Amino acid sequence: MPVITNIEDLKRIHARRVPRMFYDYCESGSWTEQTFRDNISDFADIRLRQRVAVDMTGRSTASQMIGQDVTMPVALAPVGSTGMQHADGEILAAKAAEAFGVPFTLSTMSICSIEDIAENTTKPFWFQLYAMKDKEYIKRVIQRAKDAKCSALVVTLDLQILGQRHKDIHNGLSIPIRPTLGNIVNLATKWRWIAGMAKTKRRQFGNIVGHIDGISDMSSLSVWAAESFDPKLNWDDVKEIKKMWGGPLILKGILDAEDAKMALQVGADAIIVSNHGGRQLDGALSSIRALPSILDAVGDQIEVHMDGGIRSGQDVLKAIAMGAKGTYIGRAFVYGLGAMGQAGVTKALEVIHKELDTTMALCGETNVTDLGKHNLLIPEDFEGRWQA
Repeated sequence: MPVITNIEDLKRIHARRVPRMFYDYCESGSWTEQTFRDNISDFADIRLRQRVAVDMTGRSTASQMIGQDVTMPVALAPVGSTGMQHADGEILAAKAAEAFGVPFTLSTMSICSIEDIAENTTKPFWFQLYAMKDKEYIKRVIQRAKDAKCSALVVTLDLQILGQRHKDIHNGLSIPIRPTLGNIVNLATKWRWIAGMAKTKRRQFGNIVGHIDGISDMSSLSVWAAESFDPKLNWDDVKEIKKMWGGPLILKGILDAEDAKMALQVGADAIIVSNHGGRQLDGALSSIRALPSILDAVGDQIEVHMDGGIRSGQDVLKAIAMGAKGTYIGRAFVYGLGAMGQAGVTKALEVIHKELDTTMALCGETNVTDLGKHNLLIPEDFEGRWQA
C-alpha cells in the first residue's frame, strides 16, 4: 500500500493506473484552461488566522446539507463517465460516500445506472439531471430517481452548449471512443484497469442506453448525445422540473448574483456556485472568487454550496468560513477512485477530513458550524476590481 498523505499522492497514482484519455478527461478544462487553473490557485490567496491557548478537545466537523446530516460539509459531485476511471466506479464511490457519511451525487452521464446505485447502497443518494430536449426522457429519468428513493435532485444549468476541451479532441474521446495510436499504446500498459473492465458488464451510459427509443448501444448514442442538450433551457423550464420532481432541488452552475436571485425565485432549496470545474466558460471567475457576491445577494435566503478547485480540507474550511453551507469534490475523489477503487475514494475523504479537522483546531475552532470570516485573512480586492 503506497503512503498517501494528500490528494496529490492519489493524483499521481491515478495518472499511472488509468488510461491517458480518461485521466485527461478528468484533468482538463475548456479552451486555455484559465478558469480550471484559477479554481485551484485562487484558494491560496486566502490566508488562515491561527489562534492559540484554546481548548481544542471535543471537535466536530458534522453539519447538514439541505437538512441531511453529514460527517463533514462535503459531497461527492456528479462526474460523468466515472465508471471509465475504474470498473463500476459510480457504485464504488457511492458505497465509500455512504460509509463515510457524506452525500453521493450520480451524474446523468454515468456508466452505472440509477438502479445500479440503488441496488448497491442502503441510504438515499442524490441524482444530477441535465436538461435535455427530449422532455419525455426527462420525465422518465426523474421518475426513476423517485423510484430509487433519491433524496435530492441536482439540476445542472451551465451545460446548454458544450464547452470545447482540447485534450478530449486530441485523444479521440467521443461516443463511441475513437482512440489515437498513442492512446492505444498507452492503454496496453494499463493492465490493472483492463482487468477490472473485463470483469464488469457496465461499459455504457447506464442512464441512457436502453432507456430511450432507438438508443441500444454506444454507436446509436453518439448521434443522440450530439444534439441532446437543450440550448433553450430557461427559468420556466426549471420551474417545470421542480414541479415534476417535488422534492429538494439544488441548482448547479450559478456564478452570478443575478442568477442566484432567479434560483431563489423558482424555489430552489440550494444553489451550487460552480463553473463546471472550469470545463465550460473559460475566463469566468473561479468559484471561490464568485462566492462572496452570491452570498451577499442571497446567502440569508437560500442554502449556498460551492464546488471547483477543492483539493484539501483547508479548501473546504475556507469555503465554509466564507459562508458556504456545503462543498463538493469531483476530481479529488476521482483521483482516489482511479488510484485504488473504493478504498481510494475512502482515502480521499479521510485525507480531506483530517485536514479540515486539524486546520479547524489550529484556527481555534472546535465546531465546523462556528467557522466564519473571522477565521480568514481575505485580500481587500479578492473578488477583483472590475470596471462597471
